[in-house]
Amino acid sequence: MAKIIVFGNEKGGSGKSTTAIHVAISLCYQNKKVGIIDLDLRQRSMSRFLENRASFCEKQKSSLPNPTYYKIDESNKDSKAASNSEEEKRFAEALTTLEKSCDFLVIDCPGGISNYVKMAHTVADTLVTPMNDSLIDFDLLAKIEPSTGKVVGPSIYSEMVWECRQIRASAKHPPIDWVILRNRLSHVFSKNKHQVGKSLDNLSKRIGFRLSTGFSERVIFKELFLSGLTLLDLEKMDDWQPTLSHVSARQEMRMLLSKLNLFSG
Repeated sequence: MAKIIVFGNEKGGSGKSTTAIHVAISLCYQNKKVGIIDLDLRQRSMSRFLENRASFCEKQKSSLPNPTYYKIDESNKDSKAASNSEEEKRFAEALTTLEKSCDFLVIDCPGGISNYVKMAHTVADTLVTPMNDSLIDFDLLAKIEPSTGKVVGPSIYSEMVWECRQIRASAKHPPIDWVILRNRLSHVFSKNKHQVGKSLDNLSKRIGFRLSTGFSERVIFKELFLSGLTLLDLEKMDDWQPTLSHVSARQEMRMLLSKLNLFSG
C-alpha cells in the first residue's frame, strides 16, 4: 500500500503547492515511486509545475526524476448526489491506479472544502497543513476571542479533519498524522510570532496535530516554479552557484522531510 500524503488548507497563499512539489520531488530523488493527484482544479499549480518541468527537460535535453501524474476532473452532473457519486468513482479509480505502482501518493488540495477535499483528507496517512506564521491565519485552525486571543472553538476546517478522522476510525484505519507547518517564518522576534507559537502549542494538544517549521519567504521558490525545478534539482546542475539563501532553503527542506516521518510505520 502506498503512503498517502495530503496537503490541505482552507486558505490559499500559504505555500501549500510549493511544499507539496518539493516533498514529491525529494521522494523521487530517494528512488521512491511517487504518484500525484492535483485536486486544485482551478489553479492546477502542481499540474503546471510538471508541464514546466517537462518543457525544461526537453529544451535542456536533460533527464530529471518525475512523479506519475494522474489527471482528475470535476463532475459536471446537474444534481449534487450524482456529482458526488461520479467524483467518488473518479477518485477511487485514481487511487487504485496509482497505488499499483507507487510507494507514495501526494495529493494537493485547493483552498476551501469540497467533495474531493473531504475524500482526500479521509484517505490521508499524513496530512500537511501549511499556514502563514501570523495570528491572521490562526483562524484556519480555531475560532478566537478578539479581545483576549483565547481559543473558543475549532474552525470549520478543523471540524472537517475531525470528521475525516472519525470515518477512518470507524473503518479501523490508522489515525491521520496531522502536521501543521509554520511557513514564512520571520527570523526577527516579535510579539505576534511568540503569541502564534504559544497558541499553536496549546491548540495542538486540544485538536491533535504536530508542529513543524516550513519554508521562509524566498524568491528562489517562485523562480524555480517557472522552470519546473526544485532546490534538489539545482544541486545536479553543473553551472549552479549556490548562494547563502539557497543553502538555507535546502536546510529547511531537509528539516521538513525529517519532521514529517514519512518512512515510519
